[in-house]
Amino acid sequence: MEEERGLSTLCVHGGELKDAHGAPHTPLYDTTTFAFDSTADLLDVVEGRKSGALYTRYGLNPTIQSLEAKLALLEGAPSALAFGSGMAATAALFLAHGREGIVCIGDAYGGTLDLLQNQLPLLGIPTQLLLTREAERLGVLLGGSKKLVFFETPTNPALEIIDIRRMATLAHEFGALVAVDSTFASPVNQRPLAWGADIVVHSATKYLGGHSDLTAGALMGSEALLAPIRAWRSNLGQTIAAETAQLLARSLRTLVVRVERHNENAQAVARALRGHERVKTVFYPGLEDHPGHEIACRQMQGFGGMVTIDVQGDAAEATRIVDRLQWIKIAPSLGGVESLVTQPMTTTHHGLSVAERARRGITDTMIRLSIGLEDPDDLVSDLRQALR
Repeated sequence: MEEERGLSTLCVHGGELKDAHGAPHTPLYDTTTFAFDSTADLLDVVEGRKSGALYTRYGLNPTIQSLEAKLALLEGAPSALAFGSGMAATAALFLAHGREGIVCIGDAYGGTLDLLQNQLPLLGIPTQLLLTREAERLGVLLGGSKKLVFFETPTNPALEIIDIRRMATLAHEFGALVAVDSTFASPVNQRPLAWGADIVVHSATKYLGGHSDLTAGALMGSEALLAPIRAWRSNLGQTIAAETAQLLARSLRTLVVRVERHNENAQAVARALRGHERVKTVFYPGLEDHPGHEIACRQMQGFGGMVTIDVQGDAAEATRIVDRLQWIKIAPSLGGVESLVTQPMTTTHHGLSVAERARRGITDTMIRLSIGLEDPDDLVSDLRQALR
């Protein structure tokens, strides 16, 4: 059975289709539609009696289907859906399962917060945002309706750790579904379904893609929960392109070795910056003094490639530090082989008001680092010269 294999083996071989020519990996089926020998054969696929290719916007394309089989295996899920972006995946999830209400716990990507606060209410979807320290209020907010509980762990940008099993147990007592955005962790470091979550969300643009050359998203869970999302994906035109699906499948084959190096490098950078005279705080769950370290040790196999620091001075000084970096490039993304830096106030959380950022502890002196695969000594040296 494929799911009984090790994660590295699944990354390389999971979900791959055998073609007539013996290609080791699923080829690119760069076509929009697929022909049938008879109407009966077509109806077997349309009505679900047989699996097969039909129409790429529906996701019924062999390249996309192969990718989704691999994605499901990596999260230990029965099924997966691939999307054109992480926000497409998140939006389809909210539209399919959040119409009775969504409770978001803790910090999240700024685009997700914007969707929850400003756009979904226009559609009559009630949304409520809790800080991580307010998670005890979850039961009160859920009440008796079947709501959706959503959170990231680790969170963006402060890398807070939320106890998946604890939140899932509480939410399920009230009949709510639990979706966890595990983008910062990847399946190498964390598998939320094993801790009680119902659906896993990924911006596959990040660690799953890993090379800053594709934009994609993914949801993993049971077929029963993904079926209504599949309809939203199809009718809103959110399905991943076959060309992007092939690129993503290529990237997944090296996921384990890449993430293991991200983990090692980020740990080295975090330890080197801790105690630096220009750094007030280092946020990294792999450090023993991180508030979520104990939970992270329990539910994660590695601590990820993201490190956030809060520096001495003001916003202008933080910007000067960022601008002095040489190897680490300024860019609003993460998870690639190259190291990137951004200030949440200028990119990921720029759309939040100053007051809302302050309420969430997102300071103007906060700098988020996506630690890549370079030699860690070079990264530490670059950071030290910028801080100096």
